[in-house]
Amino acid sequence: MLKAGKLDSELLKKLIFDKIKPMRPEVMVRPGIGEDCAVVDFGEYECVMSTDPITASISDIGRLAIHVSCNDIASNGLRPIGIMLAVMLPLGTTEAQIEKMMEQAAAAAEAIGVEIIGGHTEITPAVAKPVIVSTAIGRGEKWASQKAEDMEEGDHLLLTKSAGMEGTGIIACDYEEELKEILSAEELAAAKAMLNRVSVVEEGVLAAKIGTHGMHDITEGGLLGAVWEMCHISGLGACIQVDRVPVDPVTRKICHHYEIEPLRLISSGCMLIVAAEDKAENIISTVRAHGIDIVDIGRITGTGEKVSMQLDREVLEIQPPAADELYKVVGR
Repeated sequence: MLKAGKLDSELLKKLIFDKIKPMRPEVMVRPGIGEDCAVVDFGEYECVMSTDPITASISDIGRLAIHVSCNDIASNGLRPIGIMLAVMLPLGTTEAQIEKMMEQAAAAAEAIGVEIIGGHTEITPAVAKPVIVSTAIGRGEKWASQKAEDMEEGDHLLLTKSAGMEGTGIIACDYEEELKEILSAEELAAAKAMLNRVSVVEEGVLAAKIGTHGMHDITEGGLLGAVWEMCHISGLGACIQVDRVPVDPVTRKICHHYEIEPLRLISSGCMLIVAAEDKAENIISTVRAHGIDIVDIGRITGTGEKVSMQLDREVLEIQPPAADELYKVVGR
C-alpha cells in the first residue's frame, strides 16, 4: 500500500519515467526527477508547460490551482500566458461552492496576468473532495529557460520568503477550529494570510533577467526536497545552513503542534534560486528592491558530493523527497 502524496523518486523512475519512450524531436526537455516543466521546440520560441493537482487543500483550492502550475513556469524564468483547469467535484457539491472556487481562480489569474483559456468541470463519484488539475503554458525565446544543468560548484543557493508557507496557510484555513486552541487570533490570521503570497512569478522573472543556474519553486517535499532534486539533475552536491533558512514563528508553532518538519513542508511561494558568485548579490538586491524577501542559505558543492545541511556543528545528509509533511495532518 502506497502512502498519500506524490511518488518518491525511486518509484517515479521505476513505474513512470522508465515506461516513457522519447519519440518526438521537438521535445527539448522531457520528464525527469526534479523537472518542473516540459519544453517543446516552436521554431524561434520554446513552449514551456507544467501540470499539477491540488488535492490537499479545500478552502483555497481555486487560488492554489492557479499558482501551483504558474510557479513552475516561473521557475524557468518565464511569465505564464494561459492556464487550463480540470475540475472534479464530489457528489453533493453546490453551485455556491463552484462559484467560490472560480472566483478564487479568476482573482489569482488576474493578479499574475495569466488567462484561463479552457478546461473541464464535472461532478463525479470518483472523488471524495474537490480536486483541480491545472496546466499552465508559457513562451520564451529558444533556449531561454533557466536550467539546473547549468549549476556549478561554488554557486549560491538563494531562497525567497519563508519555508513552509503554503503548508502553514492550508493547515490554518482547513483546521482553523483546532488551531484556535494554540494560536492567538492574530497568529491564525497571519498563518492564513500566507496563501496570499504563494506566487513566485515576480522573483522568477526578475532573477532570470539577471541570469541563474536554475530555479525550483518549492512544492511537495519542501525546501530539502527541492535542494535534493536540483542536485539530482545537475549531479552536484550542496550544503545549506539551516540557521539561515527563514521560518516564520507561526509556522514553527503549527509544525511543533502537529509534530511535522517545516523544511519538508510544501512551500509554494518560496523560490529556490541557484546563482553564480558574480550574480548572487545582484539577484538579492533586485528581488529585495521589489519588496520580496530573499536570503543566501548555502552553496553548491562538487560532483559526487553529498546533498547536506549543516545544523549547528553537525552536517546531515539530505534524503530524497518522500510524502510531504502536510499529509501527516490532512491524512489523519
